[in-house]
Parts: sequence; C-alpha cells; structure tokens
Amino acid sequence: MARASIDIGSNSLVFLVVDDNGQTIHDEAVVVGLGRGIGKQGLFQPDRMDLAMDAFQGFAQKAKVLGVLPEHVQAVATSASRRAMNSTTFFKQVQEQTGIGVEVISGEREAHLTWKGALLGLPIEAGSYAVVDLGGGSTEIVVGDPSAGSVVEQRSVEIGTVRLTEAFFGVNPTRYAPADLAAMRTSIKQHLDPVDWNRIPRALIAVAGTATTLGAMELGLTTWDRTQVHGSKLGRTALRRWIDRLLGSTAQERRIWAAVSPERADYLLAGACVLEAVCTASHRDSLWVSDGGVRHGVLAD
Repeated sequence: MARASIDIGSNSLVFLVVDDNGQTIHDEAVVVGLGRGIGKQGLFQPDRMDLAMDAFQGFAQKAKVLGVLPEHVQAVATSASRRAMNSTTFFKQVQEQTGIGVEVISGEREAHLTWKGALLGLPIEAGSYAVVDLGGGSTEIVVGDPSAGSVVEQRSVEIGTVRLTEAFFGVNPTRYAPADLAAMRTSIKQHLDPVDWNRIPRALIAVAGTATTLGAMELGLTTWDRTQVHGSKLGRTALRRWIDRLLGSTAQERRIWAAVSPERADYLLAGACVLEAVCTASHRDSLWVSDGGVRHGVLAD
C-alpha cells in the first residue's frame, strides 16, 4: 500500500508518496511562503494561507489517484506553524476542506525526522555525521552515528532563511547592504555558539530547498535534476563565493542563478551564510547536499 507525507515548512510544502517497497512514486515541492510576514503580527497572512490551501487541495487529489486516502496522509508542520498564533485554526480548515490532518511538531522532533530522512540514498560510512536542515524559520542540527542509529547532539536553532532575511534586509529586498550582512552573520554565529561540536562529525549533510538550490547553482543547473544534486558536494569556498555574488546582486540576477527554484532567490544569501557558518563551527571544509528530509523521515520513522 502506498504511503504519503507532507513537510509543511516556512517557505514550501513538500509532498511525498512512496510505494510498498519505499520507492518514490511522487515528490513535489510547492513554494507558498507560509511563514512570510509572520514576524510582524505572529500570524499566517491571508494570501499565504490561500496559496497553501490550494496546495493542500492539490495534494489531496493526487493522493487519492495514487491510492492514499487524504486522511491517511502524514502531514507535519514545523517552525512557522509553531510561531503562528492562527496555525491551529488554519490547519483545522485544511482538514475540513481536504481531509488532511496536520500535526505541529517540536523542533526536537523535526530534527530527529530530518536526520533519518537525510541519510537515505547516500553512501554513508561508519562514523558520526551532522545533518543540517536549513528551513525558512529555523535550522535543525542533529549529530549522530547512522551505523549505530544513535543521536549524540540534537538542537533546533531559531534562525532560518526567511526569518533572517526579513529581520536584517526586510520583506522582498531588492539589494543587500554590507552592514546588514555583517550584522546577520554576527547573529548567526551567536545562535550557533551553543551547539556542541566537541565530537567533530565525519561530514555534514545539508537538506531542504535552500541547500539543494545552492547545490544546483554550483552545478550550473537551469532545470532541476535530483540525480545530480542529491549526493553532490558544496564547499565552504563555494559558499563564500556565492555570498559575495549574492551580496552585490539584483533581484533579477538572483532569480536567473536560482533557475531551479526562483521563489527562493531572495533568501539564498541568508542560507549560504548559515551553511558557511556551520562549516566553520564544525571545522569542515564542505558538506553533502541531500534531497532527503522530514518528509522521508516521517515515513521511515
């Protein structure tokens, strides 16, 4: 019997369906920006909820076609939904209109699911790995040993690409000021300082849309190709180069570079800064890019 999950993030909704053998038969991401503008009033904005509801209705219809009843879809919501005071009301409407029930999970639960989902399909050897789930509202970091199935460090950090961009550059930025970039990088470092890196991981694995978009940009892709992006490497030097390019970019240039996901273009500077800071803090020169994540972890857990 097919199974399905939805990862409801601050920027995108990701819908996954797998068959009896766990093989992917449908994997779709829709960027709706549910967490956009949430910082001002602590509420999901009406236009964002409308876009999200359209996406949920589409997912429900596709789930039925693929043999999954909407009420059996396992949907989990993360950072933005934990902060939005109207998330409970909105997800009740989602269930009433589509049949899909939504669970708002803790940052720790999100981190655990990310760790499990990120490792799927990667040539993981024995040893400790850190999985970094860079979302729109928060970043989850989990360090563990896949061969032993154990987690030694798990932390949800309240920095995300949308959240940082709006805090330091405003909503829908056209250009970025170097002084604001410096302030953002200082804030990122402060948020990452409590993470215990005493057990230096063998490698870092970055998941979610910002990481995969940056990976695709580094590969020079103009159309999405999971086979090239999943398992690719993104070095600290490359991240610094993209930070410099994005800092001086126009909105149009960013969207051209981020052709595989132009909706994320304005948030890539913040994302590259977070990933570069994690590399620095963990004493790693590069990270793996994984297209796995919460949606896979939900079905594997």
